[in-house]
Amino acid sequence: MQIEGLSIGYRPSVRQERIILSHIQLSAGKGELIALIGRNGTGKSTLLRTIVGVQPGFDGTILLSGKKAEDYSRGELSRMLSFVSTEIIRISHLSVYELVALSRFPYTGWVGRLNSNDKKIVIDSIHQVGIQSLLKKNITEISDGERQRVMIARALAQDTELIVLDEPTAYLDLPNKYEIIHLLGRICKDQNKTIIFSSHDLSSAINEADKFWLFTSGEIKEGAPEDLILSGKLSEVFGDTNLIFDIEKGEIRKKKTQRKKINLTGTDNFQYYWTVKALERLGYEVSDTGYEDNRSVSIINKNDKYIWCLKEKDQYYEYKNIYELASELKTINTDTQKHGLK
Repeated sequence: MQIEGLSIGYRPSVRQERIILSHIQLSAGKGELIALIGRNGTGKSTLLRTIVGVQPGFDGTILLSGKKAEDYSRGELSRMLSFVSTEIIRISHLSVYELVALSRFPYTGWVGRLNSNDKKIVIDSIHQVGIQSLLKKNITEISDGERQRVMIARALAQDTELIVLDEPTAYLDLPNKYEIIHLLGRICKDQNKTIIFSSHDLSSAINEADKFWLFTSGEIKEGAPEDLILSGKLSEVFGDTNLIFDIEKGEIRKKKTQRKKINLTGTDNFQYYWTVKALERLGYEVSDTGYEDNRSVSIINKNDKYIWCLKEKDQYYEYKNIYELASELKTINTDTQKHGLK
């Protein structure tokens, strides 16, 4: 797909046009997984709805396999692209299997009768998203997260070259968010399909997407996630917030205006790593080389059990876990009183 000089927006009335973004230049190659990343209200959903023809663009061209999208018939377009919106489908007396099977309509014609190949595609799509146990359940009897998986299966069963999804992980718990985005990436690689999806799950998108369409203030930049991180463009998304994107660690964290300093010593292991994370969350700048300060933490292995030792001036306090250490440090920071467990 090639997008050339596109303007997107909406019409508050017949004679009004409200442009959100203009002069959009983007591309999507065969077999690519593309993530739309940006803050709410930047136009992600509007762009996706314009791509699939749910709402019109104002200017510019969308080319699908070198041909203008508007030059395809509705039937041709339905065999070329499929769309999963954020809308929750609630239809009484319709099973999961029947809803997924409806996606074969572009191939069955007005008769709507499924042949053996259609049925195989429907069942395969259901298995791909892991909802085979829901096959006979009514759509109204399943959770929002399960319903979202059903809609993804429906898009897969439509068997199009391009799949467009608006927030496909919106109703899923954390493990399923990763699972779904990983599934989308695998479909791109195994079936050579192009998949475009919007998401606020930055970590998963960085790990799986081939390309970002990054929505910043008034423009869209495209490129590999790593290129947009290195160029500083990804950081612009958080420009007027109290968050920053940490390039070194590849994660979002709060801006720290005044950071207290603390020494941390211990073996280079998981305990050390997660202690650093906890101390940074509390607003500390952590060093293992030494600050000129009276406060330090050390991690000690005693009889195969880890303890956390806090040194405050000439006093030592021991804690059984990171939670106890963090609770004490918060107490010190608020009223400087000591309540350590010796």
